[in-house]
Amino acid sequence: MSQTLQAVRGMNDVLPDEAEIWETFEELVRDWLQRYGYRPLRTPVVEPTALFSRAIGEVTDIVEKEMYSFADALNGEKLTLRPEGTASCVRAAIQHKLVEGAGPQRLWYQGPMFRHERPQRGRYRQFHQIGVEALGFAGPDIDAEHIIMTAALWDDLGLEDVRLELNSLGAGEERAQHRAALVTYLEAHQDKLDEDSQRRLHANPLRILDSKNPALQDIVEAAPKLADYLGAESRAHFDGVQVLLKDAGIPYRINHRLVRGLDYYNRTVFEWVTDRLGAQGTVCGGGRYDGLVEQLGGKSLPAAGFAMGVERLLALWRESVGEMAPGELEIYVVHQGAAAQRLAFQVAEALRRDSLSVVVHCGGGSFKAQMKKADGSGALLALVIGEDEAAANEVGIKPLRLEGAQQQRVSLAALAETIENILYNDDDNDEGAGHGGV
Repeated sequence: MSQTLQAVRGMNDVLPDEAEIWETFEELVRDWLQRYGYRPLRTPVVEPTALFSRAIGEVTDIVEKEMYSFADALNGEKLTLRPEGTASCVRAAIQHKLVEGAGPQRLWYQGPMFRHERPQRGRYRQFHQIGVEALGFAGPDIDAEHIIMTAALWDDLGLEDVRLELNSLGAGEERAQHRAALVTYLEAHQDKLDEDSQRRLHANPLRILDSKNPALQDIVEAAPKLADYLGAESRAHFDGVQVLLKDAGIPYRINHRLVRGLDYYNRTVFEWVTDRLGAQGTVCGGGRYDGLVEQLGGKSLPAAGFAMGVERLLALWRESVGEMAPGELEIYVVHQGAAAQRLAFQVAEALRRDSLSVVVHCGGGSFKAQMKKADGSGALLALVIGEDEAAANEVGIKPLRLEGAQQQRVSLAALAETIENILYNDDDNDEGAGHGGV
């Protein structure tokens, strides 16, 4: 007997009850993004490896340790399953000249991302992100818009205990001055740095500030702060963001150690964090990345964006609002006999055209067995069609979960209106329309 195959570790199936909750969440997100004028974009799951090494940075955990990369068996091209969405979005915008033709763009995307890391709650090897990118906007207003709109989503979802952390990484020359001071400071403590930090000391010292190693926290806390190296323009930009956040009534904490995990960020960076998901506390993060478009071969263009992890948000949503019911089935059709089966299919299609959710029983069985299936389906109503109903062009209606609704038998012509009255508790429902039980 062959061994039963399992899903790849860290890449999870989303089963129907859970998938229906995902769809509810995704529909809410689509409506939210449309309110802010963002348009959808879809990019490939597989991209050239060079896209991510150039965009994210060679000396990052993602590029060094976590990417799923391989050589194309046909031509040897180096390819990678996308570990994040911003680089793909920018690549698409450059390739298709989106900004050049139509001016600044507000875009969003969703889909699976892939990182080879240790699976744990809220962190998987295949995970899903919703990302938002604004290309061609230079001012602090778009930075603030991204933060304000995420705050609005938390309100829509009823999330609690999500807080905002904010920082500015300044411009390139300011980061260079801070970097030099930081390296000098860290070299004085080099014997106390862990292996990862020693490796990053000269290649990417800013990432040491984001270390989670408890033994390094005192060293990191006393390190030179980038805020002390910001010039007038960067300070004015950061102040502009804060003014708009204060006007919107959004509290925040400036976290001088917040650098994000990707090299392309500059100026404003932010994270929404929670203590309710254990170690994986960041549910949304982003900021400004003005140099990335040019870095990937396009014309110099300001840009900003953010991404949120769907699995983490859904876990937080469940904790905030409690158990969520799967999608509700409205009608289950039971039938017996050849003519009844044909009528059942016709009735079901007519009701679906009226936007009702309808399941027709398949597989035969007695009325008793079928009604058991109908009840187990969670449907609100059962429609019953036997030989007598089929001959009379009538349908029996049996409420399953609606208090006060009466079992009745109606003509095909009156069926849609009667069902609507029952489902929506119409006070004008004419109980005289029925013709007895089924």
